[in-house]
Amino acid sequence: MFVAQFLQNIKNALAPASCSAASRYASLASCKVSRKASRLWGVFACAILAAFLLGCEEIEEPKPWIRVERPQMLFTDTTLLDSYDKGVLNWRLKTAYLERWADKEIVTVRPVFVDIYDSIGERVAFLRADSGSLDMTFTYVYAYGHVYALTPKGASVRADSLLWNKKDNLVRTASYVRVVSEDGDVLQGVGFESDAQFDNWKILSNVTGIFQDAAKRMKDEDKRQAEAERLSNPPSSSSQAAKPASSPSRKAPPRGLPFRPKAGMP
Repeated sequence: MFVAQFLQNIKNALAPASCSAASRYASLASCKVSRKASRLWGVFACAILAAFLLGCEEIEEPKPWIRVERPQMLFTDTTLLDSYDKGVLNWRLKTAYLERWADKEIVTVRPVFVDIYDSIGERVAFLRADSGSLDMTFTYVYAYGHVYALTPKGASVRADSLLWNKKDNLVRTASYVRVVSEDGDVLQGVGFESDAQFDNWKILSNVTGIFQDAAKRMKDEDKRQAEAERLSNPPSSSSQAAKPASSPSRKAPPRGLPFRPKAGMP
């Protein structure tokens, strides 16, 4: 309302001052002076209004500085990590994303592809998972999310997570695990333990399984065991019965010759 009243005052000030017909001819000079003063007042009023409007503008305050935390180490391309023991390659980890934060010694990777090698450097096993973590000194590797491992003998291992510990060189998990052997047998249970090469493994508890051709395989196994026992325990010579000694017999004379007993013979 104040601004409207102020604008109306300016409009009135800018309007040309009127002079009556009686005084127009009598005081022409004073009328011109009045018009000039009205114009000056209008200019002055416009300047005041402009200053008032500029003073009413909202001044935007600068936004505060926001600090964004970023990892100290970040790789978003194919990255390889190798672990050696006495100069021999133990495993090689391949990933497409790796990060490490400054206040932590943990490296996070995703996905996880691990090639596992034996004592002579031959690739013997394989592991993959959605994600994983490890420390900078490679004392452990933790893989989680749809973990899949392939053993040297051709068996496959599926679990929610697997943890390799360098101290005892064993792979463990306390989660549910499912193993399909090289013969097609399916074993499942809770808990899993294996050596680092997945050559010797076991399911810890609640083990159930489905075996292919179980009856035939048990029969074949019984035959192999019986044959092995027969070969390992051959019959001894003392068990054989001794033949009785034959009594001496006289030789019959050749045919066609007369029989002549010797002296003293009855």
